[in-house]
Amino acid sequence: MYNEKVMEVFRNPKNVGEIENPDGVGRVGNASCGDIMEIQLKIENDIIVDAKFRTFGCAAAIATSSTATEMVKGMTVEDALKLTNKKVVETLGGLPAQKLHCSVLAEEAIKKAIEDYLSKKK
Repeated sequence: MYNEKVMEVFRNPKNVGEIENPDGVGRVGNASCGDIMEIQLKIENDIIVDAKFRTFGCAAAIATSSTATEMVKGMTVEDALKLTNKKVVETLGGLPAQKLHCSVLAEEAIKKAIEDYLSKKK
């Protein structure tokens, strides 16, 4: 069902856990599948210096959370807002059609975390 890259990321996810005093937190969920995803960001001078996630869900939810957090590290807030679920899926080498919603959750969680950061910054 999953390609080898997805399985590798699922078996060895990066950035699992919490950031002490995160600058932005994004929580999303999908009621139909039960996946829940939280992404926390540490941001300095509008650059994402750290990203962590806690995800309750399937292999695709964990793999997309890990991949998305890896992708945004080092990005400016502006660039991270442009991250799409399609880029996450491409980085993973594809996902089964019925699991594409997991990549959407990862994109939404990143955007919500950035929105949280921007709302606190004002």
